[in-house]
Amino acid sequence: MTALTQFQRLEAAGVWRPEPGGRLHDVIVSFGDATLILRDPRSEEPLSHWSLPAVTRLNPGQLPAIFAPGDAAQDEVVEIDDRLMVQAIERVHSAIAASRPHKGRLRSALVWSAAAAGALAAAVWLPGAVIAHAARVAPPAQRTAIGLALLADMRQAAGTPCDRPAGAAVLDRLSARLLGPEGRIVVLPATMRGARALPGRIVVIGDDMIAGEPGPAVAAGHVLAADAVAADADPLEAVLRAAGIRAALAMLTSGELAAESIAGQGAALLSRPAPRPDDETLLARMEEAGVPSQPYARSLDPSGETVLTLIEADPWRSSEPEPLASEGEWLQLQQICAR
Repeated sequence: MTALTQFQRLEAAGVWRPEPGGRLHDVIVSFGDATLILRDPRSEEPLSHWSLPAVTRLNPGQLPAIFAPGDAAQDEVVEIDDRLMVQAIERVHSAIAASRPHKGRLRSALVWSAAAAGALAAAVWLPGAVIAHAARVAPPAQRTAIGLALLADMRQAAGTPCDRPAGAAVLDRLSARLLGPEGRIVVLPATMRGARALPGRIVVIGDDMIAGEPGPAVAAGHVLAADAVAADADPLEAVLRAAGIRAALAMLTSGELAAESIAGQGAALLSRPAPRPDDETLLARMEEAGVPSQPYARSLDPSGETVLTLIEADPWRSSEPEPLASEGEWLQLQQICAR
């Protein structure tokens, strides 16, 4: 797979000046067949095609990067502020230039050395960059579909999600309060010792967070913790890294992630300890959502020794937040896994 093939679906915003003193135009920059294409963002009509081997960067090491379709004397330029696109243009330009035939043994040796260095750099840099880009551009519906596929994979290890109607209605209200209208909490009939965030703003907890607890504070704390971790480390990117570069490229091309790329990831996620966000971030989320931090902290360490910050800085230590659920609603939620 060539560097150009790997970046075929990559695009970024840019500012194009077709001539000296001319009006600046917003454009979308993308790769064509050995060309750089500048398109109108509204009509998507091509405005200019540049030969990639001839593309020259006029201000190396600076952002926004300024490129010209030839040497520095060129009148036409485009400014690009997207680091991924800037790096991609330079990688592809180098790869195409290195693939050209050259005469002479010394020149051939230099070309092969450059190609080897470029290949090594690409092997290290390209997979991570492509995976990060694939996760970043995935639309909400695609994220949710992958999250649900991961949840289906979890069923093999943890059972079918609990959905007794009365409890499910309470869970929906709790989800809206903790995660907003786009979020969803799912309860599995298993001991999970924490919550796991999936793509699509899906947070999974086990019924060990509900059964035997006097109220919803422990479960709510774990849900907020998992969501805070997901805000800092995209769970979709983690799925794509485990699936590999081929799966990420296939998703960019087809809009779907193959089932075999997800298989086993759900069980693997359950087998790992639930990650924790930093205390300051979590405390801010708990204050906003009206969730005391002490019950969550005690569920992690009953002695309190390793969670002193969460206990002492409880935002609701001296006051009562609006109840997360009434006693009757909590009893209904505790029966969500009953058959």
